Amino acid sequence: MESQELKVALVQTNLIWENPAQNRTQLAEKINTITDVVDIIVLPEMFTSGFTMNPQNVAETMDGETITWLKELATSKNAAITGSLVISENGNHYNRSVFVLPSGKIETYDKKHTFTLAGEHKVYKAGTSKNSIEYKGWKICPLICYDLRFPVWARNVEDYDVLLYVANWPKPRVSAWDALLKARAIENMSYCIGVNRVGLDANSLEYCGHSAAYDVLGEQLTNITSGKEEIEIVTLTKEHIATYRNKLKFLDDKDAFTLHS
Repeated sequence: MESQELKVALVQTNLIWENPAQNRTQLAEKINTITDVVDIIVLPEMFTSGFTMNPQNVAETMDGETITWLKELATSKNAAITGSLVISENGNHYNRSVFVLPSGKIETYDKKHTFTLAGEHKVYKAGTSKNSIEYKGWKICPLICYDLRFPVWARNVEDYDVLLYVANWPKPRVSAWDALLKARAIENMSYCIGVNRVGLDANSLEYCGHSAAYDVLGEQLTNITSGKEEIEIVTLTKEHIATYRNKLKFLDDKDAFTLHS
């Protein structure tokens, strides 16, 4: 059923290092504090473990405990839940975004741009394709953290409505996070949402959140406190997208190109 509005809960949270069970417990507690009716609940990148380069310590399968937990939670909250986790499949590890619908259906996206600075490319297999998810009449494009730095990959050739990033983006480079989220919204004339973690990880990297949502003109819709665990709900409207795309028609002039790996 198509909806003219989409209510999205941004869950900015600390993560417990390489401990899926404890992360599921604390995330369930946070999610259960959401009393408003929402359509999507967004968790950070690698929400079961933090940004670990030890996939063998935390990897699960698509039939594992976390996927089962997400299905149950999505059903009980009657909302889609999304975020990324470490998945083992066909002898490889993936930093995989999962989008779990209340029906139990799962859409996935494997991170294309693995973070070479941390050696992510050495232990995780990179994805090769985007995924435009259809949900309640909305088209949603899920991407992950380092993908944010690559505008060609994010280019709105699918006519999506929402560009959705989940991240473990460290504090020293958070100004880039802020600027690029806003830029991706403006250049793609879509809503752009980014959910980042907070706290310290086992490598003493600090994360300050700055989770945010931007409209198609790049106006920030959220007021999440920097560095704090917090949940904010934002309402997106089809009317906003249609009004400005029809009025300005900037996407009609976008460059045509073909991506090559």
